[in-house]
Amino acid sequence: MSKISSRLSLNFFSVVFFCLWYNRAMIEKVFRDPVHNYIHVDHQVIYDLINTKEFQRLRRIKQLGTSGYTFHGGEHSRFSHCLGAYEIARRITKIFDEKYPEIWDQHESLLVMTTALLHDVGHGAYSHTFEHLFDTNHEEITRQIITNPETEINQVLIQVAPDFPEKVASVINHTYPNKQVVQLISSQIDVDRMDYLLRDSYYTGASYGRFDLTRILRVICPVENGIAFKRSGMHAVEDYVVSRYQMYMQVYFHPASRAMEVLLQNLLKRAKFLYEKQKDYFALSSPNLIPFFEKRVTLKDYLALDDGVMNTYFQVWMSSPDTILSDLAQRFINRKVFKSIIFSTETEKYLKVMRNLVAGVGFDPDYYTAIHRNFDLPYDFYRPDVEKPRTQIEIVQKDNSLAELSTLSPIVESLTGTRHGDNRFYFPKEMLKDAGLFSENSKTFLSYIKNDQFIYGESHKHEY
Repeated sequence: MSKISSRLSLNFFSVVFFCLWYNRAMIEKVFRDPVHNYIHVDHQVIYDLINTKEFQRLRRIKQLGTSGYTFHGGEHSRFSHCLGAYEIARRITKIFDEKYPEIWDQHESLLVMTTALLHDVGHGAYSHTFEHLFDTNHEEITRQIITNPETEINQVLIQVAPDFPEKVASVINHTYPNKQVVQLISSQIDVDRMDYLLRDSYYTGASYGRFDLTRILRVICPVENGIAFKRSGMHAVEDYVVSRYQMYMQVYFHPASRAMEVLLQNLLKRAKFLYEKQKDYFALSSPNLIPFFEKRVTLKDYLALDDGVMNTYFQVWMSSPDTILSDLAQRFINRKVFKSIIFSTETEKYLKVMRNLVAGVGFDPDYYTAIHRNFDLPYDFYRPDVEKPRTQIEIVQKDNSLAELSTLSPIVESLTGTRHGDNRFYFPKEMLKDAGLFSENSKTFLSYIKNDQFIYGESHKHEY
């Protein structure tokens, strides 16, 4: 054998040895957690990922965005949620490794745990509101963070195997060939949903999100094309579906939380509008937003923003010479929420009347009104004809055949395929005051509201 061949062989075995060494179990470390009691870390790669700067950034991103202004306890971070999702994944894969070796590939366990840990690493400041206005996508950013050679996360992942970052990204992208792995991370009952329901319920004080996780972990099992649940634990799964429905109706879709979203959206929309004529002001007051205003955002720019940075900018904008920007910033920082009414598809066309009344008292309706729609589908069975069909929840029968959950549960059947939520029109709370300059407009405005519903209709057509 030549010297060159010997060196190549030595380098190859060195790489293999390093990968095997790096994937070893480490001395267990634990994180105290109010939801799961202990979060156990016994893989070096998981511990190293937690300590990367991209993952630590999640400490500065709130899990519930503006909902913390409604539920004062809901100040927890995406960092804690990602750890929680990882812990549920760790428990499930341990069960699969021990109980189902004939149908579960234990080599997939580290991939599941890693993806669970990193599934939300691309979320940005006030994530969903920010995404809507600046056309970013947290799932795409997550994939970039995982696959970009310049990130600390990628540098950790490639030490497991050169193709490991792409494997993790493909699970998040739903293209990984093993459906068991994909469904544990993203399905109608996955580690992400199970943790955020329990965690959000705990921190908001809303008990609706509690369900029997222990029982679900006892009955979850891998099947040929995904995951399923034993019939004996069906009621725990049923309870989970109902809990998810209740949390959306009572917490995630709360009108006050949505009012803060509207304020935030209109505040950022105003800043974006002003930027072209006030570049010097924004360069001094909010420099990290410049790439977003100019649509030249790099991954580094994206990661430089978090909730704390944004809140600092909002506090600076409270003193802006632009009266709309400063007023919206003050309303957001000091929680002066907009009020709202529910409208229907039939009355939506008449909302211009309400916008005109808002404009009549001096508020620019482009920044002081908004239509906000929130709807959720609590559960649905597989529909191959829709654009993004859902993975239905399967129940294992005594004869080992699979049955879709809603065919066995009347409660789940009642929620299946039906979207729940409402359409709301938001406006300044001053419109509800009957005093001074607002009196005539307020009377007219209030005459179109009954029991928080917009009732303008046929009898007022002549005014439209």
